[in-house]
Amino acid sequence: MGLLPENKKKVSKETPRNFVIFGETMNGKTYFSEEFPNPLNLNTDGNAEMIETPSINISHQRNSKGEITKSASELISDIIDELQGTKHTFETIVIDTIDDIITLFEQEITEEHNVKSVGDIGWGKGHSMIEMMVRVFIMRLKELSMKKKVNIIYISRSITIEENDVSRQVPSLKMKWMNIVNGNSDYTILCRKVGKNYIRKVESKRKNYTRDKVDDETIRSLLDTVIGAYDKSKKTSVKDAKAIVEQQEKQQEAEQKVKQKEREQAEQAEKDEKNDEPNNDEKEQPKKDTPKRRPPRPLTK
Repeated sequence: MGLLPENKKKVSKETPRNFVIFGETMNGKTYFSEEFPNPLNLNTDGNAEMIETPSINISHQRNSKGEITKSASELISDIIDELQGTKHTFETIVIDTIDDIITLFEQEITEEHNVKSVGDIGWGKGHSMIEMMVRVFIMRLKELSMKKKVNIIYISRSITIEENDVSRQVPSLKMKWMNIVNGNSDYTILCRKVGKNYIRKVESKRKNYTRDKVDDETIRSLLDTVIGAYDKSKKTSVKDAKAIVEQQEKQQEAEQKVKQKEREQAEQAEKDEKNDEPNNDEKEQPKKDTPKRRPPRPLTK
């Protein structure tokens, strides 16, 4: 059928097309995304008209009663259809922000089913629906990047977490959704502002990219501004790997002991509280009024 490739090695091309860019507000995320070639910004915060980049406001269209007449998911689907099926000059699609896009999906589902959260829809159907919407959205963009060589950028805000008394920033997107987005991306990049300096640093990447194999000159030059973009992952010896695993197991064991102790303390506190309460038999019964005894009559002769 002619589906099999020729059995010989070929020169690989490894230009990354899918990026997650995250960071705090005013730390250079949008500025970085605008440096990519010919961007189209799908904006969720309502200020599409305030930026110079060609952009579209992503939101639900509502009637006078506040009911959704055209959902954000329908609008996004129409935009992707047009990007796939018509001639255009856009080379980069910026999702600003992916956090808000997923919130819009959740809002659409809850309003359609007249519930407060997707978890209120029985038999886990709400969670299945939102997950399917997110996966289809990501896969359609991935298909766009593969067929049309369009760059896809997912912008997320950030939160600060504490690990072993060390603070670090991570995407504010929930881990469940981050795993889906990150699993279909090539780089995850943190943007930070330190003083007057804007810093871009790789947090994770799909593979060890080699600069001379990135055949898009613009992408190559942009990655030159990112710390760790072409760094090779360090190989871990078996001895070091065992030590890391043992340390993680000890940490997990310690955390489990702490949680078990907290559970035992909570159970004991609940028992003590119940023991302090008087039983029904021991509860004071209302006092009954006893009739007063008349004094004895004097004896008469």
